[in-house]
Amino acid sequence: MPDPTVVALGRVDPTQAQGQLRGKAAFVAHPGPDDLAAAVGAIIRADAVVDRDALDRMPNRRVPARTGAGVDLVDVAEATERGIAVVVTADSGSQAVAEGVLGMALHLVKRFGPLNRLVRDGQWARRVEAPVGDLRGAVIGIIGFGRFGRFGRFGRIGRTGRRVGALAKAFGMRVLAHDRFATPPDAVDCPDLSEPAAHSDVITLHVPLSDTTRHLVDRRLLTAVTLGAVLVNRRRGGLVDLDSVLDALAAGRLSGVGLDVHDPEPPVHHPLFDHPDVLLTPHLMGTSIRAEAATYADAARGVADVQAGRRPATLAKPEWMPTGCSKERSR
Repeated sequence: MPDPTVVALGRVDPTQAQGQLRGKAAFVAHPGPDDLAAAVGAIIRADAVVDRDALDRMPNRRVPARTGAGVDLVDVAEATERGIAVVVTADSGSQAVAEGVLGMALHLVKRFGPLNRLVRDGQWARRVEAPVGDLRGAVIGIIGFGRFGRFGRFGRIGRTGRRVGALAKAFGMRVLAHDRFATPPDAVDCPDLSEPAAHSDVITLHVPLSDTTRHLVDRRLLTAVTLGAVLVNRRRGGLVDLDSVLDALAAGRLSGVGLDVHDPEPPVHHPLFDHPDVLLTPHLMGTSIRAEAATYADAARGVADVQAGRRPATLAKPEWMPTGCSKERSR
């Protein structure tokens, strides 16, 4: 009997996926219609749409595994209704993202961009016009710190916001954390979003994008921020109202902005992009060499777990359980 088929939706490194699936399933990196129809699982990239039609084209699919935490393009409700487990790899790239957040903060606080331009353009005498800041002794406000306890939103995971906090403490920063769903340990509990906004030198966003969080950073919030604060967004582009951010930069309320995520992607050019104190990257902070390898491996491992009747470590719907498996036994 041939091995079950697992397909890629989007660009997936076959060598990373095959390592976890070897002896359990055949991996098809470039599937045709027949492969999709036969597939019991799929490893899907962030730009792949898994809606009702896609599910219909894969009638035998038992598990799609998303490389990353976001499920914006996955119809989780429809998949759950069909008994399909939607695996996410929420923690695979969290350390890489956290490093990227601190890297952006360092770049903006230390004024690397303006100082580089001064030397490059032969304007050494103007170096005093770009005052260099410090992370030690500064306050970082982490919006979306992550749940604690054994099972969080995606199951047994550590969240990116918590990793950012750990790195920030190593720099000597004080951590203020806001999270709608949990009281963060080892940090100041800020039940109101306005508190970290008003008291933080660096503000970083780690909340999911939803109807209630779209343009979370708007004109109203930015009028309350610490004068000269730095804003970093590595979660979803739609969390930030770019017009309001540009106005805050022009008014000096913000001294720097780092954006690794955009809405849409690739982004439409915005005047904010031309500001000298804005740092832009193309949604790559979570896909370092090690993080990407771990993401592929974790996605394939999640598919293999479902095939073997085990509960994967991270799920978009943590309530999903394999048939005949109790939550206690799966822990």
